[in-house]
Amino acid sequence: MEDHYALGNPVSLLLNKPKADFTREDMINVIREKRIERINFHYTALDGKLKELKIPIADRYQAERILAEGERVDGSSLFKGMVDSTVSDLYVVPLYQSAFLNPFDEGSLDFMCRYLTREGQLAPFALDSILHNAGQLFRKNTGLEFYALGELEFFLLTAPQSQIFPAQKQRGYHATAPFIKSGEILDEMVYHITRITGSVKYAHSEVGYIDKVRSDLEEIKGKRAEQVEIEFLPTPIEETGDSLVLARWLIRNIAYKHGCVVTFSPKLEEGIAGNGLHVHMEIRRRQHNIMTEENGELSEAARRIIGGLCNYADSLTAFGNTTSSAYLRLVPNQEAPTHICWSDLNRSAMIRVPLAWSKLNNLAQRLNPQQKEPFRESRNLQTVELRSPDGSAIIHLLLAGITMAAEWGMQSENALEIARQFYIHGPVPHHRGGGVSLPVLPGSCVESAKILLKKRDLYERNGVFPPGVIEYVAKLLQAENDATMNRDLADLPADDRLLQTRRIMHKDLHRH
Repeated sequence: MEDHYALGNPVSLLLNKPKADFTREDMINVIREKRIERINFHYTALDGKLKELKIPIADRYQAERILAEGERVDGSSLFKGMVDSTVSDLYVVPLYQSAFLNPFDEGSLDFMCRYLTREGQLAPFALDSILHNAGQLFRKNTGLEFYALGELEFFLLTAPQSQIFPAQKQRGYHATAPFIKSGEILDEMVYHITRITGSVKYAHSEVGYIDKVRSDLEEIKGKRAEQVEIEFLPTPIEETGDSLVLARWLIRNIAYKHGCVVTFSPKLEEGIAGNGLHVHMEIRRRQHNIMTEENGELSEAARRIIGGLCNYADSLTAFGNTTSSAYLRLVPNQEAPTHICWSDLNRSAMIRVPLAWSKLNNLAQRLNPQQKEPFRESRNLQTVELRSPDGSAIIHLLLAGITMAAEWGMQSENALEIARQFYIHGPVPHHRGGGVSLPVLPGSCVESAKILLKKRDLYERNGVFPPGVIEYVAKLLQAENDATMNRDLADLPADDRLLQTRRIMHKDLHRH
């Protein structure tokens, strides 16, 4: 193990070994050393939320058996409508490397689990299984590793207590106390997510701020809403899915402990920034990022990924934008994309190539000439960022779809040409060269479902997405019945339109 740091994983520190090397005997030692009273299993169900099974531990045999064999759960309840109650039993089996000490229950050792069938195979309809299979397909067909990170944006809603140092509307980006009041709660969230996942990059206040939420819902009515973001570090794609779902669980529980409300809902108020769930991705060969050439320019592999994302973009909204309010966020002039395109640094483009250190490094030496020894471990940090998904995303399915898009781009003869066609300079134009319109993203859940069903072969190939999952998602989207939403809202008088818009925005505060 390397030097110990305050935010290191407590289980790793106790065992003095990296999480990838955890064994059952290690877990028994943790149970003994920390006087653990129960093991908690966590797993993601069809609704995208983390579930929990509490297992009291009375003796070593019981602990060993649970760690070795897992437990049995009702798949027909966890995957309602997809698993028949007559054959509903599934195993949930712990991933040892995911072990963590529960910050809300000091007597508990917790694990992320995987679903196994009666044959001992990964359950094909489970969201994490689909992501695993997509990752395996990418590795098999490219010989490369696919990494990703997410940006969790959310509103933290509290009862307004102080009117001094008021924050300003749409001016919250990287604001500090005393103008932003939620800093201590955000610190606590970052503390626990870092200790458990080890993959937090940073956190900050975001643009959105509402002094007093107007809503029919008592849960949020009259509360102050401050938008914040927690961004992660790149991890193997399967770990990214678990980390984001686990982080949302931690964020909600910490907010609840403080008597606050958190929502990842795509939109909370008209004219206020929405909650995106941007995803950055990179590919590695033998742990080395290959997103750029030696001269710092974007590599062919990176451009192929972009071409794949452009090809999949409209259908990816089926997993990344799953409620009607998502299509109140994907509107012009809100730093949210509306067209399928990509660009460098441009926050209005659907895909952004963010500033990295590809052509520069050791920047601090320029400001601190007394520092003579350069930092010699600089790694290539270039990513590409997909900006269309939002807080309504079904995380594992979104990441699986992104992985399929990347794999398609790496294999397809057309990927580089697609990337060339959809590149833009400067502001997003209504047309690319020759008066040809840029393709637009769907404008409703119903439209997104239609596109998903039309392009389902992109996801079902190689058996990665089961047909039943595609049909489930399509029905979920169709149930929003929002095909004419934006047109209907535009025809309403201003006050009625605002009232109806808020009802749409607030109806799914905690969907996923």
